[in-house]
Amino acid sequence: MSFVVLPVPAMRAMIAGDLARASAAAGHPLSPWLMTESWLWEIRAEQVEQDPAAGEWVARAAVSDGQVVGHAGFHGPPDADGRVEVGYTTDPAFRRRGLARQMLAQLIGRAQADPRVRVVRASISPANAASLATVAPFGFERVGEQWDEEDGLEELYELRV
Repeated sequence: MSFVVLPVPAMRAMIAGDLARASAAAGHPLSPWLMTESWLWEIRAEQVEQDPAAGEWVARAAVSDGQVVGHAGFHGPPDADGRVEVGYTTDPAFRRRGLARQMLAQLIGRAQADPRVRVVRASISPANAASLATVAPFGFERVGEQWDEEDGLEELYELRV
């Protein structure tokens, strides 16, 4: 598993529906499935345009055996408390192969490598059995819950690094 950084021009091309231009900007062939996540690319492109340092933390295509199998990253750089929140999604065509677990392992490794990070957070719908199973073997502990305007109730899990 490796990650390909998705720079703003790649995200903007995906939002525009131009896979060839997005792939060229990313330096790796991207997948049509990534284009369906345009809501996320809009958020992340604006985020990186406003804070270029966020580009080191967000918006990566997950690649396995040369194919884009999903995307993963953090919601942003470490906050004032040293917390980063993970986000990962596996292309439906590649689910149930342990790829989300591989993505999460890489994200945790990235967080551990940065001395500013003390905690990795995951916010997960209590109905999302797959994500709950993904975080379980890493030792995440449930620390509370929150209401997300778009996703509804989310349970909060944290891992000290």
